Amino acid sequence: MALVGRRDGRNFGYGRQLSYAGPQALKDMFGGGHYGTVKAHCDRWLAFVKWCRSEHGPGLNDARMIDRKVLADYAEYLRDLVRRGDLAVSTAQNRISSVNRTMAALRGDQCVKVPSPSKALGMQRTGVRQSVPQGQDREQVQQIVDGLCHHHQQRAAAIVLLARATGMRLREAILADLPRLSREANTLGRINIQDGTKGGRAGASAPRWIAVDDHVRGAIEFARQVSPAGSRNLIAPNENYLKVLREVVRPSRDILHAHNLKGFHELRAAYACERYERITQHRAPINGGQCCRIGSNLDREARRKISYELGHGRTDVVAAYIGGWI
Repeated sequence: MALVGRRDGRNFGYGRQLSYAGPQALKDMFGGGHYGTVKAHCDRWLAFVKWCRSEHGPGLNDARMIDRKVLADYAEYLRDLVRRGDLAVSTAQNRISSVNRTMAALRGDQCVKVPSPSKALGMQRTGVRQSVPQGQDREQVQQIVDGLCHHHQQRAAAIVLLARATGMRLREAILADLPRLSREANTLGRINIQDGTKGGRAGASAPRWIAVDDHVRGAIEFARQVSPAGSRNLIAPNENYLKVLREVVRPSRDILHAHNLKGFHELRAAYACERYERITQHRAPINGGQCCRIGSNLDREARRKISYELGHGRTDVVAAYIGGWI
């Protein structure tokens, strides 16, 4: 949606309510696309708006009144939450980053922002997984799939199987070109994850080949069976991605939680741990494995392969899935 008023008007022309203005400006900035990114920024912006209206905040409802002092106070508020253990460092940093991005969208410049979220919080995110990934047990995954199917949520079950078998992100599983993946699995013995990838990493310049086994074949074929008529993925011709998130993914989360699975992303971590063990013949660090026993070279090579298969450009990110060096 375009500006609802003059750029120099209330909330820089994006309406009377701060809670409405931010999301509209973000949609403009991203050209109506990047739904997942916009949704994440919007959610974090609304957390900022809630603070603005609370007893801790400045009590304002106009983005024109937000200055560096307001943002510094918000960072201080988040820092207190982290120190009390009520908020993760990564969540606090993400909230500040999203406020920065939304302010840039509203203002049309980057004159009012928190220069460094980590410095503003006075602490660094570790980026190293501290808890054992859920969903590593195949029997548990099958129970989740059975539970989803029992509640007529076959498409959510397909997402679970794809994420666990291939390490796909939620968006990648929903948008996967299933006939192409099936063809590649049968003819090449490997599949190239290209649809719905993060940061525009797709095409010949960013191949992401995954070796095929019975689990991968089974996940792809199940997804093809439950794919809506006339579709190549898990979105029906009369749907869009947001509708699937709202009507398929969101209702399924209660069933995931009932089976001790926090979310679909845990299945990527489970995949990563399984791949680490297959490559090194040792358990992943988060599962009690000791990297020093296999040597730094093999550990580094395993992390490089897993980073590639998960669609990341850096090996250090893998620590968030399998744990750090032990």
